[in-house]
Amino acid sequence: MQKWHILVAAVMLGLVLTLTACGEKPLLSKVSFSTDTITPNADHDTDVLVITYNLARSAEVSIYFEDDEGNRCYFRDHVHHGPSVEEPYQVHFAGVVNGYVLPDEDENEQFEGFTVEKRVLQDGAYTWMVEATDAEGVTEQVTGMLSIADADTALPELCGFSVHPPVFTPNRDSISDRATINVHLKKDVEELIVYLVGEDGVRYHVEEKETVTKLNEAGWHEFDYDAGVDHGADPPPDGTYTVTMRARDAVGQWTEARDTLTIKDGGVPRAYIFNGEVEWSAETVPLSGTLYFTLTVENDSVVPIRTSGPPPGTVYDSDQNYATLGEYEQSGAFRVGIHCETSPTDHPWRWAVGGPDDLVDDEGYLYLPAGKRAVVTGGIRFVDFVEARNPQYCYASLIHEDVEISMVNFRVDPVFLRIQVP
Repeated sequence: MQKWHILVAAVMLGLVLTLTACGEKPLLSKVSFSTDTITPNADHDTDVLVITYNLARSAEVSIYFEDDEGNRCYFRDHVHHGPSVEEPYQVHFAGVVNGYVLPDEDENEQFEGFTVEKRVLQDGAYTWMVEATDAEGVTEQVTGMLSIADADTALPELCGFSVHPPVFTPNRDSISDRATINVHLKKDVEELIVYLVGEDGVRYHVEEKETVTKLNEAGWHEFDYDAGVDHGADPPPDGTYTVTMRARDAVGQWTEARDTLTIKDGGVPRAYIFNGEVEWSAETVPLSGTLYFTLTVENDSVVPIRTSGPPPGTVYDSDQNYATLGEYEQSGAFRVGIHCETSPTDHPWRWAVGGPDDLVDDEGYLYLPAGKRAVVTGGIRFVDFVEARNPQYCYASLIHEDVEISMVNFRVDPVFLRIQVP
């Protein structure tokens, strides 16, 4: 029994000694800056120093700098860290801190249209502070002095930042299909990026358009956004997005500009000649006779497709074309076209993809609604012929003008047509 009491007493004493030792261990220790002077100007000479510190237990760590007037700039602001394991923490510091405004600066006037996210410290002497606060509210600090010299303090200003139009409809109808983001960059940078962010937090990158200004150089930059539709990709869902432009210079300063952009009626247009079938009136027509056709156009997409005349039922003379009827090509419009091997131009005879009962009018433009079908009819009166190509193949196509004729809609259901000459 006596041995048992002695053993318990020894264990308790060991616990007390251990707890005492833990209690005496400082929260923050081994704090140091590798140098007391840096020149943050991206010349790769004394640009960076190393900050070292040790944490005995989990804590929120702040590292900040104060000038002679007591103005404080944070490098780290209450960042949670666990206790150091084996080695103290080390972090590189290149003179760049969270964005700040100098006493003689007016933020609204000085930084018109953009904000400063990260900024290099101005030349001068600073008191640095490494501060740690644990879960019990215990705070420990270590301080020292740092000099900044020859700093590159010129900011990567984002001047003239704009987004136009504020509402766009990426659906390849050539009406407000693209958004343009412009900026005048005041200095060369290492990185210039633009992206959209919606309510779900997903980012959509915007590509820079090739201009006379080289990538990342000072000057005018233009970003062209089609929401991916030109590559056959579905655009982001309709809604209002935040457009963010960010620039980072060689020192590590960051500037940011923001605006909004609304996507409306977005989607990839997908339309077909239904079942790839064309009903031709005959395979032989007399000279001055008319070849008629009937087909069905299906809008198999989630967006309406734009079209233009002439309306179904129109009959052309073979020596006419859509331009002679005053119906010129319209970029982004879908039209049914008929082509014969002796046609003097590409698909000279064209028709709208629906009639008045099929189409809807949107501010003067005609659309076949999403998911709808329309019957298209028309004819060509052959007033001439080419003897060397008689008979000849004639076929239908669904044309997305100035965009494409997809292979599935090209040379659909040809007819081997003979012009019967007296």
